[in-house]
Amino acid sequence: MSHFTSVKTKIRSLTSLIRAIKDLGMQFTQAEEHQKVHVRGYQGQTTDAVLSIHASKTYDIGVKLTADGTYEFVADWWGVETTRGMGEEEFIKKLTRRYSYHKVMEEIKKKGYTIESEEEKVDQTIQVRVRTWS
Repeated sequence: MSHFTSVKTKIRSLTSLIRAIKDLGMQFTQAEEHQKVHVRGYQGQTTDAVLSIHASKTYDIGVKLTADGTYEFVADWWGVETTRGMGEEEFIKKLTRRYSYHKVMEEIKKKGYTIESEEEKVDQTIQVRVRTWS
C-alpha cells in the first residue's frame, strides 16, 4: 500500500520553483533531461519525479510534471511532518508564497521593468515598485 499523496498546484515555472526551494533552505536533486529522480517514502517505498526535495534523512517531497503542464507535489506527508516538523499545508503555503514572488520578479524583468524598491510589510506582503522607460 502506497503512502504517497499528490497535491495539485498551478505552478508552471520550474526555474521559479527551484528559486523558492533554495529560499526555504531546502536541499534537492533535479533529474537530468529525460531522466527521473527517486522520492523516498514510508518503509523505503519510492516514486519517480523530476525533482526530489530532501525533507529529512528518510523522506522526500517529489515534484512531478502533469499532463496539463503544471507541477504537483507528491510525498508521504505523514513521514515528512513527523521527521521535519512541517506538514503538507505549511510546506505548500511557504513554497507557493516564495514561488509567487519569484514568478512576479521573472515577469517584471521579461516586460523590461526595473525594480525601484522592494519592501516586506509586517503582514508578510511584499510591495515592489517598478519603473519603465518608454
